[in-house]
Amino acid sequence: MLELKTRKTQKMIEPETGLTILDHALKHDVDWGFSCIRGTCARCRCYIASGRELLEAPTEAEEDRLEPEEIEQGYRLACQCIVKQGGDISVTHKPYF
Repeated sequence: MLELKTRKTQKMIEPETGLTILDHALKHDVDWGFSCIRGTCARCRCYIASGRELLEAPTEAEEDRLEPEEIEQGYRLACQCIVKQGGDISVTHKPYF
């Protein structure tokens, strides 16, 4: 299951391979802040609490926008973070502002 958490919402959904975390949030009516979907604004920044191995590697856009320490700690951009296989994934929206 994919658990999506924001300040106002917590939703459990079935993860779909090939979709980003942001795609999942939008598809399931989770109010997930974002502006650009290109990986430049970082409004969709999130923390992957579990299931990091089930996601594609960080994109070049994520590596350009996030600090290396953030990526190591589990932070990603939801618009860039693609589910590569099903399983248990827990994601919390953690924008900078």
